[in-house]
Amino acid sequence: MSEVPPTYDDVVAAASRLAGHAWRTPVLRSPAMDAWVGAELFFKCENLQRTGAFKFRGAFNALARFDAGQRRRGAIAFSGGNHAQGIALAGQVLGIPVTVVMPRDAAASKVEATRACGAQVVLYDRQLDDREAITLRLSEARGLTLVPPYDHADVIAGQGTVTRELLEETGPLDALLVCQGGGGLLAGAALVTERLSPGCRLYGVEPETGNHGQQSLRRGAIVHIDPPDTIADGARAQHLGALTFALIRRGVTDIVAVPDLALIECMRRFAQAMKLVVEPTGCLGLAAARYAGLPVQGRRVGIVISGGNVDLPRYAEWLSAR
Repeated sequence: MSEVPPTYDDVVAAASRLAGHAWRTPVLRSPAMDAWVGAELFFKCENLQRTGAFKFRGAFNALARFDAGQRRRGAIAFSGGNHAQGIALAGQVLGIPVTVVMPRDAAASKVEATRACGAQVVLYDRQLDDREAITLRLSEARGLTLVPPYDHADVIAGQGTVTRELLEETGPLDALLVCQGGGGLLAGAALVTERLSPGCRLYGVEPETGNHGQQSLRRGAIVHIDPPDTIADGARAQHLGALTFALIRRGVTDIVAVPDLALIECMRRFAQAMKLVVEPTGCLGLAAARYAGLPVQGRRVGIVISGGNVDLPRYAEWLSAR
């Protein structure tokens, strides 16, 4: 893993590598959503990205920088789903073999999609096993290069292209709400907002049961938590990384937390008002705008929809539950 923190120039370089490979996803508006929140909302729709989530950006940027030996031996990653799919597709596009360590309780659709892109999947028990230790052991035994889901300079730079595209379309914003798991997307947003929209208040958003980032920001040190029980499976990280924490401390206004019930209501709102399928993690930003008491009334607010990968039977249950 690279320990040199990325810069805004690295985000610009990542955008060049991603050109022609990652979609430039739309920034959508909704009068109904504006009225519901009381703000002028701009949704960056990474649920419409390749593999259905922003993770393809960081994974592709990291793999694209491999040397010939790394490309031949292959890459390894650990992920609950979206990074798995992202790196699997990136490896398929670039001709690099990929192994992914995934939890046994990962969404079946995410495991299937990862395998469909040609990746080898190794399953582990989230409650009993250490995914990072398993990944490191396989990496050393097979000579694979580790590409972690968030704490890697090239991954962070790739994720920063999401916010760069958003601000290129909207111009400066008053606030930006970004979901937060391990911090890669939020750290990338911090790099970009300080350059393109320095007056923007940047908020990370976590599920209430997985608020390690919020605790870390308040304590001034990385806090480790037990595996969180939340429907936001893309935000089940147990701690921030060294790189992401440093960038978040420098550039993020605050990190807030919202309950799972708010995520379910936001899934319904996205489906009804915007005809969008959004996974629970992708609803964190909207939930914070509506329920976290942030000063967004009457403001221009960006919201990153991180992904739309959700098992349809479970999605139907959530939409119909009252």
